[in-house]
Amino acid sequence: MDKTYYDFTTKMEEANVDDEYVQGWQMGYIDMPDREEQRITEAWSAGKEDGAAKNMENYTNFTK
Repeated sequence: MDKTYYDFTTKMEEANVDDEYVQGWQMGYIDMPDREEQRITEAWSAGKEDGAAKNMENYTNFTK
């Protein structure tokens, strides 16, 4: 992984972002396939979309 991936993951964890969003963002960032349908949540889907787009602005919408 590149430094951006690690740095942004750390930033989200320190900001107490929902784990589902973080996992979705990580999977989108590295272009992994979707989870099983029954495990997809709104936060995960948003994270996956943002990660795929390399978007690092919407994470604050998913703080705990």
